Amino acid sequence: MKKKQFSIDCKCFFVILTVLFSSYSIAQQNYVIDNSSHFWEKVQFGGGLGLGFGSGYTDISVMPSAIYNVNEIVAVGLGLQFGYLNSKNYYESYVYGGSLITLVNPIPEIQLSAELEQVRVNTDYDANFNRPRYSDNFWNTALYLGAGYRTGSVTIGARYDVLYNPNKSLYGSGFMPFVRVYF
Repeated sequence: MKKKQFSIDCKCFFVILTVLFSSYSIAQQNYVIDNSSHFWEKVQFGGGLGLGFGSGYTDISVMPSAIYNVNEIVAVGLGLQFGYLNSKNYYESYVYGGSLITLVNPIPEIQLSAELEQVRVNTDYDANFNRPRYSDNFWNTALYLGAGYRTGSVTIGARYDVLYNPNKSLYGSGFMPFVRVYF
């Protein structure tokens, strides 16, 4: 049953990618690509920073990324992710990894995205409820497909992890809103 679901998810992913890139390949508007530009002039840096503190709870995330603008429509890039979570007397967790990013802007105001994320999760649970201290270490893979409204260097939207499994995922939901900024 799991193999059949994986096959269906893969087919859906390839259909979505085909739709995303087919509009680019048959676009009738001509874009001028200036090949005299230097590589670094087409690179943008951005990312995210997350801080959460509460009574006995700490959540710190740093997620830098960089994209290369292939042309006015398509950008590709890389991202890194580092995270620390701590819930006093319950667990301490470190998350680190990377991602591959593809952004497609069929029109300037709309941004479609595909992001393959691979992170390592190392969690140490404290001894409680008559259970000894134990660790849970695993790799988490996510494939996010998203869409957002873009204005200038800021995009606000939502993405969905098509590989989401509630029994194995690092996150509580496959759906995530986002704010993306590149300078």
